[in-house]
Amino acid sequence: MAIGFDFGTATCSVAHIVNNNVQAIPLADDELFIPSTLCAPNRETVSEYLYRHLDIKPLGTVSEGLLRSSINTNKYEGFDVRPDDLRFGKQATELYLEDPTDYYYVKSPKPFLGMLGLDAIRYAIFEDIVCAMMANVKRQVEISLQHEVDSTVIGRPVTFHNRGGEESNQQAINILHKAATRAGFKHVEFQFEPVAAGLEYEASLTSDKNVLIVDIGGGTSDCSLIRMGPGWVGKHERSETLLGHTGSFTGGNDLDIHIANKRFMTEFGKDTETRSGLPVASMPFWEAIAINDVEAQRRFYARNNINELKQIQRDAQQPDKLARLIEVYDNILGYSLVAEAEQTKIALSNTHEYMATIDLPSEQLQIPVTADAMEKAIHTPVRRIKKLVEETITQASVKPDVVYITGGSSRSPILRKAVQEAVGDIPLANGDYFGSVTAGLARWADMCFK
Repeated sequence: MAIGFDFGTATCSVAHIVNNNVQAIPLADDELFIPSTLCAPNRETVSEYLYRHLDIKPLGTVSEGLLRSSINTNKYEGFDVRPDDLRFGKQATELYLEDPTDYYYVKSPKPFLGMLGLDAIRYAIFEDIVCAMMANVKRQVEISLQHEVDSTVIGRPVTFHNRGGEESNQQAINILHKAATRAGFKHVEFQFEPVAAGLEYEASLTSDKNVLIVDIGGGTSDCSLIRMGPGWVGKHERSETLLGHTGSFTGGNDLDIHIANKRFMTEFGKDTETRSGLPVASMPFWEAIAINDVEAQRRFYARNNINELKQIQRDAQQPDKLARLIEVYDNILGYSLVAEAEQTKIALSNTHEYMATIDLPSEQLQIPVTADAMEKAIHTPVRRIKKLVEETITQASVKPDVVYITGGSSRSPILRKAVQEAVGDIPLANGDYFGSVTAGLARWADMCFK
């Protein structure tokens, strides 16, 4: 049996074809979307859990070395890895929030795929994390369907990372393919996420059109201009219909991070001055909330960074604000800050002002944010997404007949306005903001594995 698998930055979802119709497959607790999160007692638990409880063996000498190291570390620390030690989705977040300092938490490994320059061990760690998440989804699917699933089409962005080009894309695909294979999928194919979204829209067309698909997800944004319609439905070879592609490592998460940076971090000491009148260094405030940048997070939460943060506090004119940044460090609160920024973004889609609430161990901060202030805060990532749309049309040298906008972040009125400005008077069509990619992947899987 074959499924379409949207391994997304924010959520994972799957679907298959039943009697020529797309059918979404329930996952944990009968939910159709499971957050792309993982929580474990420590990082070493992930590798040993795969081997000990799922019988998933490492592939290659680096992965084998990682497993040996993980087992030895857990044994030295007297830690016995149990079957319920790995949590996924909502359960992972709930466990992590009980005490962020006690757990190893991954909001999503997808933003880290395609990062070049990391050592082989770190790539193996990412592969184990992705494999654990995929194995969990596969197991949930098979429970729901009461049937083995051995084939899948996995969605992929046009560009995994802003830097690295095709080398970066290939590295990401290699990790995803190895992880899916180890998770138990015998046949694995990939399809561009905007193309998949377009396939679902194509099923509704009554005539051939040039369709600009704008897929704005949590971690990436992709645009594809494609010839679509009844003349192409069911055809496996579609290369001549793909007129233009662009993609960027910019998505809804970037909006949240920019909101947190511009509207929240001033309460933690950003944009204040030292006693000598110089600006306080801005980098620590960014690194604290850059949850999609593994290197930034590693620098901020490094053991020796606490000494630098305390020195910044001693030199600051407003040390009480810097004390809050130290609380973020001590309690690993970067994810919580960005999560509240996401709530702010959602709330300001329907109202002009929102009171953001941030819970620190020492106090509760309330920060008013207006819709105008939010729009200024996210100007940079919105401009990048708008530029993607313009570049796709220029690359294709064809004016689209319609724009099909999809992806969870495309609900934002600010992003929709930016897309409309980029395309002029071309009409915007809406689909299932969250499910169109998954549905298209299911259609492609049905064609690939018949």
